[in-house]
Amino acid sequence: MTTIKDVAKLANVSPSTVSRVLADSNRISQPTKERVRKAMEELDYYPNFLARSLITRASRTLGLVLSRPADSAFSNPFFPAILRGISQVTQSRQYNLLLVTTENPVEEEEQCLRMFSEKRVDGLILLTPRTNDLLIRSLTRVNCPFIVVGRATGKGCHSVNNDNIKAAYTAVSHLLSLGHRRIALLNGPESYTFCQDRYLGYCQALEDAGIPVESRLVRHGALTQEDGKKLTTLLLEQSPAPTAIFAVDDVMAFGVYKAASELGLTIPQDLSVVGFNDDPLASMVEPSLTTVKIPIMEMGNAAADMLIQLLEGGAPPPEFILASELVIRASCGKVL
Repeated sequence: MTTIKDVAKLANVSPSTVSRVLADSNRISQPTKERVRKAMEELDYYPNFLARSLITRASRTLGLVLSRPADSAFSNPFFPAILRGISQVTQSRQYNLLLVTTENPVEEEEQCLRMFSEKRVDGLILLTPRTNDLLIRSLTRVNCPFIVVGRATGKGCHSVNNDNIKAAYTAVSHLLSLGHRRIALLNGPESYTFCQDRYLGYCQALEDAGIPVESRLVRHGALTQEDGKKLTTLLLEQSPAPTAIFAVDDVMAFGVYKAASELGLTIPQDLSVVGFNDDPLASMVEPSLTTVKIPIMEMGNAAADMLIQLLEGGAPPPEFILASELVIRASCGKVL
């Protein structure tokens, strides 16, 4: 079996230099790195990361936490997209990725603390931050490095996010520009910070237009097509009914389409709809869905890169904000 000493001999460097190249140390020049990597390739050498982890006490593994069952998580295209973004970085930086799904916040906290204490992961990426998040407090207490995808509420946190307040404001303003005044909101769980921020953007847009926020036009549910349909049916049974609906997730917006169809309503003639996330199906449903597009894969890239920077002694910015845009399609019409 080829050893690190064989690589060092062929590359005419010391074994410690080979180790530093494997760790991608910035103390080693690029020409030396290339020479060592060429020697590894010629000798068909694969580093024993398990043995290295026993010495360095680092697993070179990042934990990714989904605080919902896997079947429901992966039915929403947001999660596969951000997973691809994270994986692109971990693969290129020779890190592993451990995916964990949990049913509730208590289980989530227990799993994360156990993984870190058992050295199965070096740090964590959290995908669904909540207000007064107990998990963030616990990870901070045990000095576990972590990155939040979304708005973090704890002190000293690092996060990757899009401006949800501004994005929601833009979406609702588009409906207002078309003459809509009774605009309903389909929101997710109130504990999630991104749901709170999209609600604030919705409220700000209405208030700036001189329109009071009506609590009966705001509904909360699971971020599923089923709840989108159920809540839309309840909204449209009101009198007067809303003329437009803003859903904080495209999956809920697809439920709006189903409810409207069953009630004999036509989109956008009878009801205008705006979603969020730019799901791949948004351009294929009929009529195509107007929605807020956020750079999901880029958010995954940034989260993984920031966490690896923390693990390797770097100092990434505490907050990294990515831009979003409203993609206008055919699901919105003017009020006649």
